[in-house]
Amino acid sequence: MRTVTTPDLKTVLIATGFILTMAMGVRHGFGFWMQPIAQAHGWTRETYSLALAVQNLMWGVFGPFAGMAVDKFGTTRVIIIGAVLYAAGLLWMSIIDQPSLFIIGSGILIGAALACTAFGAVSSIIGRTAPEAKRSWAFGMSSAASSFGQFVMMPVEQQLINHSGWQNAFYLLAALLLVVMIPMALRLREPAIVHHSGPQQSIMEAIREAFAHGPFRLLLAGYFVCGFQVVFIAVHMPAYLKDKGIMDPNVAVYALALIGLFNIFGSYYAGKLGGIFPKHYLLSSIYISRTVVIGLFLLAPLSAYSVYIFAAAMGILWLSTVPLTNGVIAGIFGMKYLSMLSGFVFFSHQLGSFLGVWLGGYIYAKTGNYNMVWMITLALGVFATLINLPINEKPIERPQALAT
Repeated sequence: MRTVTTPDLKTVLIATGFILTMAMGVRHGFGFWMQPIAQAHGWTRETYSLALAVQNLMWGVFGPFAGMAVDKFGTTRVIIIGAVLYAAGLLWMSIIDQPSLFIIGSGILIGAALACTAFGAVSSIIGRTAPEAKRSWAFGMSSAASSFGQFVMMPVEQQLINHSGWQNAFYLLAALLLVVMIPMALRLREPAIVHHSGPQQSIMEAIREAFAHGPFRLLLAGYFVCGFQVVFIAVHMPAYLKDKGIMDPNVAVYALALIGLFNIFGSYYAGKLGGIFPKHYLLSSIYISRTVVIGLFLLAPLSAYSVYIFAAAMGILWLSTVPLTNGVIAGIFGMKYLSMLSGFVFFSHQLGSFLGVWLGGYIYAKTGNYNMVWMITLALGVFATLINLPINEKPIERPQALAT
């Protein structure tokens, strides 16, 4: 077998860190555009919520295909394509005022862009570069980078909207994405992957193997809940606070920034602990902790301080599921199709994201409040806690010595 050289781990973590900072940071702030766009076009919150829901769904739909492309053609090409699509999607959101075109166009462009630039796209090169003993930690570092993006980009996006207008803010972010992502993607340039000689597992064999494996199906179910919870909160929190009488928009900005800040630590230590303790128990702990935090937030008197405490606590738990989930997949199935299999699991996450963001807008339009969605969020948290407990992380036993 020919040795395949890749960039060193430090380079990989720095480059993917910048890419994830932009990809996740920009996306995390889309909730700030809900009210100005709805007011400018005369739309209801449900219309904009549906657009973001379709973005999240398309992110999941394109995820497995982006993973296949990464596994076959390398990380660099996929991320460059994703950066161009991301910029095009932001421009689309800035100029289209017809609801169905806005929903479909932004959904496809932004969804495909995120599939090519977020966790699924970079998981393979991180997993191949990091030694097995440091793999969970490396996944945690990449999640922490995306959290840093959420922290740093929240005030940037709000200030761009305030000082240049919501349309110009999209133009500036599109340019910034291209300037940052493309040079960082070029740092990840690597030769084509050369696999071991002998029997090789095909893509379809890998897919059938994964979906026939019980722990993989449990990961799919648990990750659905993660998507529902985090995207509902990220998108609808600004509007929810305003409805409850907290009129200062900076409270929502600071809250979402705090989520990003504290998730830097949550993601890092989740990855670190994943190298010590069973990852499925850690996942269950995260979901039950989220349930408790959300319940206390809803029961406590609402104020700016209670919002900040809630945001900090949720931040610790926000993306801490990502390094653990990727670590479980890598441990069970190996590295050969990690990006693709992570893409399938993330598709389930995005189904939850679609339902969370759309249901928030739909139920609000029907009832005038978010109470029912909060109750669903709590119930799903209990479900995810239980569904992760029986996951078996033991590497899968294959009937023949297929290269992985």
